[in-house]
Amino acid sequence: MNMQESSVLTINGGSSSIKFALFAVADAPIRQLRGKIDRLGERDATITLTDLASGENQIRSVGALDHRSATGYLLDWLEERVGLASLKAVGHRIVNGGARYKEPQPITSELMDELRRISAYAPEHLPSEIAMIELFSGRAPTLLQAACFDTAFHQHMPRVAKILPIPRRYEALGVERLGFHGLSYAFLVEELTRVAGVEAASSRVIMAHLGNGASLSAVRGGKCIDTTMGFTPAAGVPMGTRSGDLDPGLVLFFAQAEGLSAERFHRMVNHEAGLLGVSETSSDLRDLLDRETRDVRASEAVDLFCYQVKKSIGSFATALGGLDTLVFTGGIGENSSAIRARICADLDFLGVQLDATRNDGSEPVISTDSGCVCVRVIATDEEMMIAKAVSGILDRTHSKE
Repeated sequence: MNMQESSVLTINGGSSSIKFALFAVADAPIRQLRGKIDRLGERDATITLTDLASGENQIRSVGALDHRSATGYLLDWLEERVGLASLKAVGHRIVNGGARYKEPQPITSELMDELRRISAYAPEHLPSEIAMIELFSGRAPTLLQAACFDTAFHQHMPRVAKILPIPRRYEALGVERLGFHGLSYAFLVEELTRVAGVEAASSRVIMAHLGNGASLSAVRGGKCIDTTMGFTPAAGVPMGTRSGDLDPGLVLFFAQAEGLSAERFHRMVNHEAGLLGVSETSSDLRDLLDRETRDVRASEAVDLFCYQVKKSIGSFATALGGLDTLVFTGGIGENSSAIRARICADLDFLGVQLDATRNDGSEPVISTDSGCVCVRVIATDEEMMIAKAVSGILDRTHSKE
């Protein structure tokens, strides 16, 4: 794989994977390579690499890796194949910046101290993200690293959408509705502006990022006014293994009925709930769709997911005062015509009318020409948003020199 002399690396660390991409430094970032180290924490982690110039694809097993060892593996590969000296900067997706960080930032010791302080906000993500930053610093101490926050997009939400109905004293700890998938939503606003124009992107828009992690956001004037996830990514609609919203009284009930500790409850709602918990077989909607005709548990899991997403669309249409555009994205939103159809069924009262042929073909616009709401399918690109943010930081850094 022949890379250009200077590149920006993007790192998108999830709870069980590390996605990465190399972009050429140019007026607009040009993606050269994308990759993913998947199934972290299991015995059979794999790395997938795609060279976009040559079309070469590689996939191979790399054994048992956690986030730290996977980052070391990635650093070794970069040194061998690209050369760390060729990197201009690294941009990290940081799942939670709390209420303090509203823009991408160069990573400093002060920022790292703050991330360590709030690491309990996102125990599934922040500790491993901090470890990845530290490993890069150890191997390339002069390399510029930047943090791009998944919560930043939602900082513009009105206060009424941020307040949690708990004692006010907890606000001092930063406890409020933060929202996530912000890099995805920021990309969608830009892409909607490009494909549909400023007027459409500034109108009343609901964006549904549906994947193993799923959320929706209500957007008006290009700014978020509400979102389904809350203080943590476990809130909102049911997901692959996350519960979504629950009755808080369950905490005491499970503690008394089963002696469930706070840590065990946290594991349950993040890793054992959602589609997996209801179906008892799989967290993957593709599996559940295949099984639903012969397994009532799979059928109920699919129905619950679609029902809760549909309810969120209805509530956000109320918050927006109507609906002009509905956008589907994420692995499920982009690829599952069946799920899109179920979610949109009976939303005629909002002006949502799908064209079955367009939907089956996952065309860019899947609504009928006569419908009042334009329903779109847009592939998201969080890595591109990170690359653009890092390029902006590099430009500002160079202009000061």
